[in-house]
Amino acid sequence: MENLITLNQHRWEQCKVDANKGPQFKSVADRLTTPAAMARYKAVEKLTGVPWWFIAVVHEREASQRWDTQLGQGDPLNAKSIHKPKGRGPFKTWEDGAVDALVNCAPYAARNKDWSVGSALTMLEKYNGLGYYNKGLPSPYIWAGTNQYTQGKYIADGVFSSTTVDTQLGVAGLLKFMDVFKTGAGAATGAAGGVIVAGGAAVAATPQHYWPWIIGGTIVAAVIVGIGVLVYRYNKKVST
Repeated sequence: MENLITLNQHRWEQCKVDANKGPQFKSVADRLTTPAAMARYKAVEKLTGVPWWFIAVVHEREASQRWDTQLGQGDPLNAKSIHKPKGRGPFKTWEDGAVDALVNCAPYAARNKDWSVGSALTMLEKYNGLGYYNKGLPSPYIWAGTNQYTQGKYIADGVFSSTTVDTQLGVAGLLKFMDVFKTGAGAATGAAGGVIVAGGAAVAATPQHYWPWIIGGTIVAAVIVGIGVLVYRYNKKVST
């Protein structure tokens, strides 16, 4: 079987978001990248060395970004977990639970040193379990909502259904809309900073809270160019 890191790198390069899922991916990506959310994710990144975006997409898959849950499996923060990893908690804060999940629980994401696209996606897949890889199937945890996944889902721990379709958004599409891995091999974005969807269209991927800065910068640049043109015309008139 092909090495999982290589396989995930290849799938990333071929990945397109389903045309009807683009708005959903963008909406969730915008929510995950609000300043308030990113501040909490980056606080955990500082304590663990795990990139904030990895923490963000796990938080979404495990608990739909609920802050009263454990990052490890989405169980309530104020009680011992009953799903894998079992027996964790209770924790006083979401951050405490997140650090525990990343440092003390398999696959021990805090020990990872390679956060390139293939390796990061593989760590995310290990986080959910390698059951799909062992069956030779793409994991919906990673690929749901893209052209890399059609059907098949573990509906409970160790219980697989070949006909069930995972309707939750996969982390690969979220990372594309969050503009992660935007340069170098396996670039996340399509034309003009967008994400290519299955129909060939490009959907804007820039988080909404960046747009005021982009627009402001564009206006400033236009003013500078305009002043430059006026100075040039004045100097030319004087010299003639």
